[in-house]
Amino acid sequence: MEIYELTQKFPREEKYDLISQIRSSSNSVSAQIAEAHGRFFYADKVRVLYQARGEAEETRSHLSLAVKLGYITQTEFDKLDLRYENLSISINSFITSLKKPINKSQVN
Repeated sequence: MEIYELTQKFPREEKYDLISQIRSSSNSVSAQIAEAHGRFFYADKVRVLYQARGEAEETRSHLSLAVKLGYITQTEFDKLDLRYENLSISINSFITSLKKPINKSQVN
């Protein structure tokens, strides 16, 4: 929701360019994490999680451009950039956790 609120103040001429791209990539992150949850096979889960991580990085790139163009402040950028960086780290941790074998004594 922050991305939507933030992009509402972008210039109208960015409606079909940067606004659309940043909203799309930010929406894709959560959608792909949800999709990965619904995948049964490990390889499918990991593939979709890698895509989610890529979308998070794409969003960071769009935010970087927005600050350079003066559409958002450096403070707004820093806050969101850190959140997306932490999200990418969390996705990596989730992927790593999926690679670990399940200890049957922990399941029971």
